[in-house]
Amino acid sequence: MQLSDFDFHLPETLIATRPAKPRSSARLLLAEGDRISDRRVSDLAQIFQPGDLLVLNNTRVIPARLFGQRQRGEAVAKVEVTLLEPTAQGWRALAKPLRKLQAGEEIVFSDALSARVVAKSETDLELAFNCTGADFDAALNAAGAMPLPPYIAAKRPADAADRDDYQTVFARHSGAVAAPTASLHFDAALLDALRHRGVEFVEVTLHVGAGTFLPVKVEDVTTHRMHAEWGEVTEAAAARIAAAKDQGRRVIPVGTTALRLIESAALGGRIAAWRGTTDIFIYPGYRFRVADALMTNFHLPKSTLLMLVSALMGKERIDRIYAHAIAAGYRFFSYGDASLLIPR
Repeated sequence: MQLSDFDFHLPETLIATRPAKPRSSARLLLAEGDRISDRRVSDLAQIFQPGDLLVLNNTRVIPARLFGQRQRGEAVAKVEVTLLEPTAQGWRALAKPLRKLQAGEEIVFSDALSARVVAKSETDLELAFNCTGADFDAALNAAGAMPLPPYIAAKRPADAADRDDYQTVFARHSGAVAAPTASLHFDAALLDALRHRGVEFVEVTLHVGAGTFLPVKVEDVTTHRMHAEWGEVTEAAAARIAAAKDQGRRVIPVGTTALRLIESAALGGRIAAWRGTTDIFIYPGYRFRVADALMTNFHLPKSTLLMLVSALMGKERIDRIYAHAIAAGYRFFSYGDASLLIPR
């Protein structure tokens, strides 16, 4: 299984830099068995069946991109920092330019927020901030910007609209530095319509990391090592998912993050309460234990997420689905349109 097997040509004009408004007006490619149809996300209230259990990732994206200054004598350098994950002393972070920072130096982001460089490697930093807890959250919210994916950030900076656009309506637990983007299509009206239909919901938490955008660098994809992300499936959530499986009802994760988490919690053969970090890598040949279908956006060429949907639907089927999406002008990636993938 070669990396080149998962390549395809995507016209740059199909990369979305803003979401559809309202959220549920985005287009939806419905792939059910061998059939493909063009719908809207708002149609989900007619597509899903009573008793279906949707698994939602309730992580909350933090404004993880910070712009500050490092002063060394009279010399002042501008520094851009992107937080990656919490550590025992603070946060691991990327920095640009990394070469202008040394251990022990201070970066000032605002009157209320600064950080000391605790350690530095060839690729990232560890930062200890001047405040913690609620004080840190407030200072970060005031000084930080939403960490838009590289393919959007290269086209425009994050702005005030992204504070809402890049956050799900059911975000509860702060910690993600990237959004669970399939969930961005849901709004209050759609959730109400789905409840009226008899569709049920269960929430899990996976704090999406910046590693989700890292490229695969090995040609033999089976040797790729996934980044680790922290997640939790509570006992109550696991019990509801297990009951749905036992009753023959469909369990449908919204997004690859929710899918990877529930599959991690079922590696023993049956879904169970689970808490910790997962680096599960799903590629063709994987046997799904929980997910019966998947709602997801359209993914990058040569990405682990494209490999995941190929595992669910079959490689040839995904090739046809993506060819249809490109020909029909679907919008791709985080702010793009959605697909609902239902295997045979």
